[in-house]
Amino acid sequence: MRYPLIVFDWDGTLMDSTTGITVAIQEAARDMGLPVPGREQASHVIGLGLHDALRRAVPGLPAEKYMEFVDHYRRHFQAQQENMELFQGVRELLALLRDKGHRLAVATGKSRRGLDHALQATGLAPLFAATRCADETNPKPHPAMLLELMSQMALANRDLLMIGDTSHDLGMAESAGVDAVAVGYGAHPIESLSALAPRACVGSVVELGQWLTANA
Repeated sequence: MRYPLIVFDWDGTLMDSTTGITVAIQEAARDMGLPVPGREQASHVIGLGLHDALRRAVPGLPAEKYMEFVDHYRRHFQAQQENMELFQGVRELLALLRDKGHRLAVATGKSRRGLDHALQATGLAPLFAATRCADETNPKPHPAMLLELMSQMALANRDLLMIGDTSHDLGMAESAGVDAVAVGYGAHPIESLSALAPRACVGSVVELGQWLTANA
């Protein structure tokens, strides 16, 4: 086993939630009378911490209005949340990796409250040995989440593989000195991800499973 610990991003990697997040950002901006970011601009910030995401998605928003924006965002996101599902094949892939002896973890830009809700709703919580959220430590692309997971499990950076759908995931992995695999079915286009030279770029959950079977 090359990677005893495999760490997954959540939104856009395990959960098909990119469109829902993008729409919620756009509608929150519209509610507050702000310029509405385009799909590319709104989706690019997925995975970042709150302040970084808002500075990029709605740069005209004063800092004192951040929490008001978040309230609007949450309302729009929750209205769509029940329709969001795991990507097809994710549940089976995670169970297979766990049964093969890999420990699994999550490193996400979601809040702890948001991730706990998602884990409960999907029933995936028992599959993960540990999780880290953006409101608990330095958010992506800072390496803190991965460094903390390695410390918690007494592993070296060579023992960990990060899997994500954004340049923020790949940047975090690079800063932590760990290998990464990019998935091209989430928030960022596969062409921009491949330019960052991860170990692999895959276009589907099926391809991800095949790569992991051969290489992890």
